[in-house]
Formats: sequence, C-alpha cells, structure tokens
Amino acid sequence: MQMKAIRENMPLLQKAVEQVYTSLSPASVMVIADLGCSSGPNALLIVAEVLGMISDCNQKTNEKRDMELQFFLNDLPSNDFNLVFQSLDQFHNVTRKEEGNEAAAAPYFIVGVPGSFYTRLFPKQSVHLFHSSYSLHWLSKVPEELSSGNYLNEGNIHIGKTTPPLVANVFREQFQIDFELFLQLRSKELMTGGRMLLTFLGRKSEEMLMHGEIGIMWELLSESLQSLVLKGRVEKEKLDSFNLPLYAPSMEEVKVVINRIGLFHIEHMGPVAFSWDPQDDDTDDDHEVLDPANSGTNVSKSIRSVLEPLIAGHFGEDILDELFVVYASVVAKYLEKKNAKCPSVVVFLKKA
Repeated sequence: MQMKAIRENMPLLQKAVEQVYTSLSPASVMVIADLGCSSGPNALLIVAEVLGMISDCNQKTNEKRDMELQFFLNDLPSNDFNLVFQSLDQFHNVTRKEEGNEAAAAPYFIVGVPGSFYTRLFPKQSVHLFHSSYSLHWLSKVPEELSSGNYLNEGNIHIGKTTPPLVANVFREQFQIDFELFLQLRSKELMTGGRMLLTFLGRKSEEMLMHGEIGIMWELLSESLQSLVLKGRVEKEKLDSFNLPLYAPSMEEVKVVINRIGLFHIEHMGPVAFSWDPQDDDTDDDHEVLDPANSGTNVSKSIRSVLEPLIAGHFGEDILDELFVVYASVVAKYLEKKNAKCPSVVVFLKKA
C-alpha cells in the first residue's frame, strides 16, 4: 500500500524535487530526508525515484551540474537499519546501470538517522525536502487518559462504534499536539522555501466516530481479539487496556493545524484511497472482491507486519499466529459483502 501511495504521488514528488533542484546553485548539496523509512523493499524507493528525477532534470536542461545529493533515512531506533545498509551495494549497482553513465550521475550519499520525528533530528536550516509516507498517523504515545489504568474504551483497540466521545476527543487532541510539534520541528530544520510531501492515513468524514473503512479495519481486529478472550487465550483486562497509538485525521483537521501555526503554505492537499488488500490493483470503488479468503489473508499479513511488535509487546507472542488466522477469516467475511478502501491524506507544503 505504501508503494502504491508513493507511485500515486510521484507527480507531486517530482514537482518538489524540480522546484528545489532548480533553485539551488550548481555546486550545492541538496539534502533530502525520508521520515519513517522502515527497512523493507520501500526503504530506498524514494532515493531511487529522486535520483531518476534529478537525472531527468539534467537531460531536460542539457546541463551537467556539480550538485551532490545527501539522503537521510529516519526511523525509530528499533528499525533494522543494518538491513538497509546491507542492501546499499546492490542498490548502488542497480542505480549505476539505470543511469547508464556513472560519470554523469549526481554523486549521492545515504545516512541513517535513528530517532523519533517528534524530536529534533537535524541542524537548523539544513534540509531542502522532507518526505514521509504512512508514518504521521502514528502518535507519539497513547493519550495519557487511556494509559493511566482507566479502561475508558472497553472492547476496542481504537475508535470504534462503541467508543465514548471522550475517548475519540483525546485521540484527536493528541494528534493535534503531535502534528503541531512535528511541523514546528521540521520548520526549524528546513531551509527557507523548503518543501514537505506527507502521506498518512485519514478519513472522509469530519465526525470522529465515523472513522469509516479504516476504523472498521481496527474494529475487526478488536473482534478477533474478543474471540480469543472468549476462548480464554487473552485476558479481558489485557484487551480493555490496549489502545493503538494512532489517529486518522480528516483533511479539515490537518488544514486547521497547518493554518493555525502559520509556518507553511499548503501547495496541495487531497485524498487518496487504496484497497485494504495491497495485492488488489482494481481502482473501481464498487468492484467485487473476487477471492475474499485470499484478500483476507493478504490484509491480515499486511496488518501483522505493521502491528506485530505492539501486539506481541502487550499480549505476548504466543497468540500472534492464532490471532491473525482469526483476523484473516473475519476480514474475508467482511469483504464478501463489499470491497473496502483505506483513505489517506496527501499534503504538499512549502516553508513560509
């Protein structure tokens, strides 16, 4: 799904790269940071795409610049940066072949930066372009009201149909605090006129308790955990005390925070949506899921790859296999009735 979003937003990324690249002197160092890079097949995707775009810029202008490129790959310290670093030799070989002329390609350097993007990561005015894909819906923490021993969201792991409005409000407030902090930090680190391209889970409705299909995804996982409670495999107290530290904002909520702090101009903001099943490439919203069982398995694997550390840390590793087998079945039953999409928000910003 992340790869689909990156491909979908390629025109915006190209616009950002060209704007920054052409504004710099020929002998400059252009600095790009990818926040939430992960360590899978998408970890170096942005690097590869930017290198291609720079090559295209040189061909369009028929101009060979002496510019060098510095890429920073950021994620939490628990990210497997060694896996990323071990893939660099192969990546260098592939990019050299694709460029064709190694001497004409812009020199580039790749550095890992472990740390939370809710803290300062770079020196002031040192970065030209920030990119982040499917990371900013993660909050800095579970809201304190939900992590202090009070079970205010019983039977839910996020915002669901039975979630009290109070709980939905504290999730929204935590998002507002975190997103405002993120923007303030990045504004300090960006050069004047620097750009940011951000994609994260969102929702269509302004009503917080109408989280739509992304909310249903978490409700079905709650339902799967509840089935393990009934089997005696999970303690009810464990389920009631577990809340995912994420929030899917509406576009209006995102816009309000950006405009309130006044540090960025919104160049573009819009929605994008992809099927729950990352292997489903059909773009028709109303198309029928041809193989719900297979799609349920694909969704389950995708969500497990994201949530496994959180679930294992709270419930223990023993339930993982059983939980995601149940979840695959529950999702398949839902997809028998209708196809489901994950809405997202795309924001392209320029530092004021």
